[in-house]
Amino acid sequence: MKKLVLTGAAGRLGSYLREPLSKLCDELVTTDRAADIGKLYPNERYVQADLADLAPMVDLLQGADMVVHFGAIGDEAPWDQILPSNIVGAYNIWEAAYQNKVRRVVYASSIHAVGMYPKNQFIGTDVPHRPDTFYGLAKCFAEDLASLYWEKRGVESVCMRILSAANVGNPRALGSWLSYDDLIHLVERSIDTPVTGFTIVYGVSNNDRAPVDNAKAHYLGYRPKDNAEQFAAQMLATSAPLNPQDLSDMCHGGPFATIPLGESAASKLNIVDDSKKT
Repeated sequence: MKKLVLTGAAGRLGSYLREPLSKLCDELVTTDRAADIGKLYPNERYVQADLADLAPMVDLLQGADMVVHFGAIGDEAPWDQILPSNIVGAYNIWEAAYQNKVRRVVYASSIHAVGMYPKNQFIGTDVPHRPDTFYGLAKCFAEDLASLYWEKRGVESVCMRILSAANVGNPRALGSWLSYDDLIHLVERSIDTPVTGFTIVYGVSNNDRAPVDNAKAHYLGYRPKDNAEQFAAQMLATSAPLNPQDLSDMCHGGPFATIPLGESAASKLNIVDDSKKT
């Protein structure tokens, strides 16, 4: 490809995507609100911009083949913060893609779009939305936006419902873990699959305890290799037993299922900021 655009380049997950994406195109344009993201890869160009402003997004996507959209608040937050970043920002990306005839949006959706389902339900990619937070609601909006722009305007999308792309730091992650290598593999397959239309796929590694069914998205060629079971003995020995009466233990969304709307849940997940440094 000639040009790829990556939003959310200053984020933890974006930091792992920059190098592999730079190898798939002649020019990688990365963007975020941060003033600087450090040393750039040889064919990478960084542009500071705000997703909530449509005009810069239209400029950024000019001449792009595809956009990998990871920019957003990555946690539950008050509505007046979620709205511009996660909802208006999503609209601006799809609208800018349409205006520039960009073929496909590869989107970092989330399990929190369906986070209130019990984990003893092995849910597929076609279950109705059941968000657990304003954050999850914004993911529902973006998925429906992606469907609309495919049906009405022909912009393809792959919505990757990421479960937990972070270190295995709690028992929930034994099922929900998405390794960074598998994340990269999923994004690459979302880019190089010849035809996707509107597709939803779960972002989860090949975990023995994975609580979701990716069968309907197998045609993407996503075949994860990592398995969180390697951490099971230590994690179960050092963690308190889960409580079947506690929604944070029983629901796909984990602690997002029980926190008050607008309050952060990330602090309850024991996530280490291990961003990749250039």
